[in-house]
Amino acid sequence: MGCLPLPLLFLAGFGLGWLIDGSTGALWGASIGLVLGLLAMGWLVRAIRGRR
Repeated sequence: MGCLPLPLLFLAGFGLGWLIDGSTGALWGASIGLVLGLLAMGWLVRAIRGRR
């Protein structure tokens, strides 16, 4: 479940970027969504494992 934010934020960024600026916006939105998804995934995995 730690990787669930990755595809969700990727697709949300892609869709929002497409609505704002077409294909160029979709590329930027997907990139931003990918980075945010990776950060959220890392945060969730760290929270699940607990802090050592």
